[in-house]
Amino acid sequence: MNSVEEFFNRVITVKLPDDRESVDIIDQTLLPNEIKRINVSTKEAMWDAIKKLRVRGAPAIGVFAAMSMAVLASEYSENDYDSFRKHYREDSDYLATSRPTAVNLFWALNRMSSKLDTLSDKSIGVIKDALFDEALAIQEEDIQISRNIGEIGFGLLQDLKQDGEPLGIETHCNAGTLATAKYGTATAPMYIALEHGWAGSDMHVYCDETRPLLQGARLTSFELSNAGITTTVNCDNMASILMKQGKIKIIFVGCDRVAANGDAANKIGTSGLAIIAKHYEVPFYVCAPSSTIDMATPTGDQIPIEMRDPDEIRSMWYEKPMVADGIDCFNPAFDVTDHDMITGIITEKGLCQAPYDKAFRDQGIG
Repeated sequence: MNSVEEFFNRVITVKLPDDRESVDIIDQTLLPNEIKRINVSTKEAMWDAIKKLRVRGAPAIGVFAAMSMAVLASEYSENDYDSFRKHYREDSDYLATSRPTAVNLFWALNRMSSKLDTLSDKSIGVIKDALFDEALAIQEEDIQISRNIGEIGFGLLQDLKQDGEPLGIETHCNAGTLATAKYGTATAPMYIALEHGWAGSDMHVYCDETRPLLQGARLTSFELSNAGITTTVNCDNMASILMKQGKIKIIFVGCDRVAANGDAANKIGTSGLAIIAKHYEVPFYVCAPSSTIDMATPTGDQIPIEMRDPDEIRSMWYEKPMVADGIDCFNPAFDVTDHDMITGIITEKGLCQAPYDKAFRDQGIG
């Protein structure tokens, strides 16, 4: 087993234990200081794991939600299909309330519900097994999706690489293996580069710290450095000087939802990074599994933006509050990058460029 595979095996984000009585996840709120796996088995714990970011990243949330519904359904006592389906829908609707922006959550829940709808003539035992099979299929498909995105992104890296110099790459938040079943989306090109024989020193990845939850500092730098890739953490407001100094040659980010026109919702700060990149003519790519492309949403103006607890800014990372009592804190979890700030959107089916609605339709999306 090569070192890349060994790394992936150490940090499998979501998995189904052999007894199929819970979902096993890395508690990402404890990284990078502690790698702790937890097993969640109740709908309340599953909802909390998504809401509290113990499991996070659009694809990983989708895999987790699918596995969670299979686990919950396996414990139902109903023996007739209609009662079973009613119980299932109630639990699925409950999990859907955990976070509003990540379309993969709803996509996975809808896919699992659609699978259930095809099984009305089957025994309850067969239905329960089929739901587990569907959840595992979603996981395997996510691995292949990330790999395909990585191969396309790696082609872009090859075009920019100069002999003897590490290629400067920037990313924001965490769209890595911790956010997916494997490879990640925005980090997939780097991991695929390793599989194609690049050394970790052939790349120099700058990880935006990603305030206020620090996913870039805590998660992306953790996983990239553990994979052997040269990694530097920079505060979000340092991206401009990095680009001005010529240290960044390409930017990859993930996303939680893409509108039909190519507007992309991602972790707060992504839009500002794209604006700076356009000023310095640094190519800016969004890595988006086709399941995150929402053709029913015309533009980014219709994407709901989750507002989070002000204490994430005020006191979460500090021994004492850094904002005085009585002062409001504005804490949106996401912003929307306008499509004209994006060089291209990489799906598992290929590289899309403007006009994005046409490019998505050409790939059979929507």
